[in-house]
Amino acid sequence: MSPTPSAPSPSTPSDPSPGTAGAGRTADAAGGSSAAEPTANGPAVNPDTGIVPGGQPLTRLGGSAECIGHRGDPESTAKTTGSAGGTGGRMLRRRALDHEEYHALVQDRMRDLDALEASGGARLAPGRGLVVALDVDGTILDMDGRVSERVMASIARLRAHEVPVVISTGRGIAAAMPVVRHLGLSSGWMVCANGALTLRLDPDAPGGYEVVDSRTFDPRPAIETLLAAVPDGIIAVEDLGVGFKVSRLFPDGELIEDQQVVSFDELVSQPVTRVVLRAPGMSVERFSEIVADSGLHSVEYAIGWTAWLDVAPEGVTKASALEALISRLGVDSARTLAVGDGSNDVEMIEWAGAGVVMGSAPQWVRDRGDILTEPVWRDGCAAVLDAVIERVRHP
Repeated sequence: MSPTPSAPSPSTPSDPSPGTAGAGRTADAAGGSSAAEPTANGPAVNPDTGIVPGGQPLTRLGGSAECIGHRGDPESTAKTTGSAGGTGGRMLRRRALDHEEYHALVQDRMRDLDALEASGGARLAPGRGLVVALDVDGTILDMDGRVSERVMASIARLRAHEVPVVISTGRGIAAAMPVVRHLGLSSGWMVCANGALTLRLDPDAPGGYEVVDSRTFDPRPAIETLLAAVPDGIIAVEDLGVGFKVSRLFPDGELIEDQQVVSFDELVSQPVTRVVLRAPGMSVERFSEIVADSGLHSVEYAIGWTAWLDVAPEGVTKASALEALISRLGVDSARTLAVGDGSNDVEMIEWAGAGVVMGSAPQWVRDRGDILTEPVWRDGCAAVLDAVIERVRHP
């Protein structure tokens, strides 16, 4: 098996210095100009691109690997409630950047991208053949379930330049679709369930999407192994497009999708895209030790900031799904940029021509990226996207 490396004990991340890159990766500090005229909270809506102002809260997401999603990445719980030694509600109270600060941040990211291209690591001029992949929770969606106006604007500007924006999330379909609708992404592509599902977004299709690739596995061996290691754990398997079948209900707020309590026999009755193990009340350190000693094999797994484990088919990650997608689109991987913050983003960040890590990520994830940007509450992702555009407008 090829597990995601163990994360160190969670701790409150410090704000990054602009342009700080992971060990052995290329990135200088800083560079660019602001993308639009400011409003009180960010750039104004660009009438030429049809940007819809952001900032409205989405349905509150539960604790999951991508931060606040149902997905199963406990980072969300840690970041919003402070469980497992996470950053807690303090993230919600961090001050957003003003216009001048954001302008400087975009300039920083422009210089980072210039340095990365100069090293031969990426080719990121906007236009045909460039693909941008974005994690959801903790990257474009903040800890209060909001998408900022700057993120909305930067995504719309990329699309106006015919740059595909691929949402690449650990969430299942039912939890991911409200996000893409909120972003105005009615067409294009989306990767769900940590790479197990690839969707073509189509407003004319039932539900607004078509599943073009689905990777499943027999859940029985993994579930039997996990329950032997954590007898009191809660097991969930993803019910495609519907929600989860669960051994018992998850704690309130941890799953935003429907839960159906079923028997063990039904849990293991058919191939699934993902198995989730949750151990409420167990420390993430102890949970990680137990999982490491459990004997799981022939699967991929990721542990976040709380006692939550995602198990996926062997070889399936966000990176594997994106590689298959760009092959379909005829795009060179050097023409890709990916932004993420969690353990389930590591392969994607390492795979992309430009791998960008959010400032809220744990250090071992930061070490895997080419560029370190600011945390979500300081519009770190938006700054990178605006930098891609501004490098063309101001070469």
